[in-house]
Amino acid sequence: MRETVLFLEWKSFGNDFLLRELRDNGYEIEMFPFPRETEDVRNGAGLTEKLAERILAIRPQFVFSFNYFPVAAIACKACRTKYVTWVYDSPYILLYSQTIFYDTNRVFLFDSYEAEKLKGMGAKNVFYLPMAAAVDYYDSLTVTAQDHREYDSDITFIGSTYSEEKQHMFRHLKQLDSYTKGYLDGIMLLQKNLYGMDILEGALTDEILNNMKKVCPIHAHGDGLETEAWVFANYFLARKVTAMERQEILSLLSQTYEVTLFTPEDTPQLPKVHNRGKLDYYTQAPLAMKCAKINLNISLRSIHSGMPLRALDILGCGGFLLTNYQADYAKYLEAGRDYVYYEDVKQIPELVSYYLQHEDERKEIAKNGYHKVKEYLNYSLLVKKILNRI
Repeated sequence: MRETVLFLEWKSFGNDFLLRELRDNGYEIEMFPFPRETEDVRNGAGLTEKLAERILAIRPQFVFSFNYFPVAAIACKACRTKYVTWVYDSPYILLYSQTIFYDTNRVFLFDSYEAEKLKGMGAKNVFYLPMAAAVDYYDSLTVTAQDHREYDSDITFIGSTYSEEKQHMFRHLKQLDSYTKGYLDGIMLLQKNLYGMDILEGALTDEILNNMKKVCPIHAHGDGLETEAWVFANYFLARKVTAMERQEILSLLSQTYEVTLFTPEDTPQLPKVHNRGKLDYYTQAPLAMKCAKINLNISLRSIHSGMPLRALDILGCGGFLLTNYQADYAKYLEAGRDYVYYEDVKQIPELVSYYLQHEDERKEIAKNGYHKVKEYLNYSLLVKKILNRI
């Protein structure tokens, strides 16, 4: 009799790829539609009860979800069933629930910094695991002449600019006093120019935090481990820094090069950037990555060390990756051979100019990165690592 996995289904990236691997490893899949956008996934008693009833009814070997949900951890603990989760979002406040300490959890994080931090707090069943690229699927996509007409570009960036008010929490801090505003502007500017080091959380003194809370009170969760400084640094300031950095880089490059941006936002602040709107993750984004000469990755600043999913997808599509420095790349990839990183915004135009002019070298690096990801960062291998761990 085949063992069963209860899969919490929501609109996460990679569902189809993960389900295929579980089936290939001999598991039957039971789906549980998971209402993460409409119900309380941290403390919702009703949702916890529904999930526990389903677990008891089918007795799965484990419950799986992309990203971590405390209600699932509670239900699994009550039913003495393993809860396995692979987290790709950052920041992700639900990790800082007291439920993270449950012995029935097996939590895999794509950011080694975050994994070590939680383990240091006593979460013994938290592990570092990078995200995967669906290389076999990307290999099956043929780029047509029409695709080249649609997506060819010297430089492509896929993602949010966080320029719209609704996109970043910093808008809630508009009424800050001039001293606090100047202080925050200073540490954000400093952080924008620092790679491989995070200063925002540590720079928030008690005085600055109190001034921020006067204009934007935040409410602690009863079971929460997160500090006020962590929340303000990662949800407010890091997104603002990312918005500043992405706008600066895209504006700078567009003065000289053809820059194509795929984002659902309007970008009047980037008049020379060719904004092509939103891409479908599965059907369009891989084609755009394959057609770009240079794929740019500018990580969200709340990702402290991890390789973002966007970067792995670029490499898995055989695209040339130019990215900011992140420590976790070095665990699997060789800089200058598999991908290229910058440590200063001033480096970027020089790197772009060099690799646009040296096509053979650019293509060789893209090929090396593709083969490295195909061998070490594919779904089949990483899902096996999860199964071996649990």
